[in-house]
Amino acid sequence: DNPYCAYSNGYRCPVPPVENNLETKIMAGEKAFHKSKNERPVNLNAGQEFSAPDKKIILSGDENAILRVLQTTDDKDLRVLKATSSDVKYNDPLIESLSKRMFATVRDPNHPGVGIAAPQIGINKNLIWVQRFDKPDQPFEFYVNPKILWRSKLKRKGAEGCLSIPNRKEDVLRSYAIRLQYINKEGKVIEENIEGFTAVILQHETDHLFGILFPDRLEEQSKESYAPLNDKIEFSIHPTTLTP
Repeated sequence: DNPYCAYSNGYRCPVPPVENNLETKIMAGEKAFHKSKNERPVNLNAGQEFSAPDKKIILSGDENAILRVLQTTDDKDLRVLKATSSDVKYNDPLIESLSKRMFATVRDPNHPGVGIAAPQIGINKNLIWVQRFDKPDQPFEFYVNPKILWRSKLKRKGAEGCLSIPNRKEDVLRSYAIRLQYINKEGKVIEENIEGFTAVILQHETDHLFGILFPDRLEEQSKESYAPLNDKIEFSIHPTTLTP
């Protein structure tokens, strides 16, 4: 199976080499998963219900009301942000209300973002919104219980900020391509290959679900070495594919 990558305008993604099937553990998050990308079972009947504190947050305002975003500068907030989140029942009726409030929050004109995770508004459940820059009109999409099944060894460096980390932006290395699995609102398990900036956003947001913030990735990367490919790779494209 090698579907077209949405980001690549019709060009097929390179087939991931066998040795790139997560045979070694991911440095942070999902540490126990060592199998190949298509071997993670999905139990649609699993998942937790929202707790009483979760429900209090969800029902604290109408569906279009902006929620408070937790900040790393607050010790109580930080404990929530650093906690590991759990899967949620995909058909829980409160998901619809929460998703609308999370969307209003990430689209707050005073503090707009390109993604948000439920822990950032105080709920440790595996739910995220991400802007899909790889699709026409760049829509936001909501994901229930998202999992990254595979990450490319090829990485890109780019500036990242976070709605929960005030006044800080730094360059972070992220895998250029990923394979994402999630459950949609109808209960269908979806898998897709994603690359480029959208893949970066998804890695950032799924990190939140493991209590990982981008400064944690910076600390991790400071202990590793990476080989830049600037002078070792060349891209070519047939001139007839270019449009004015």
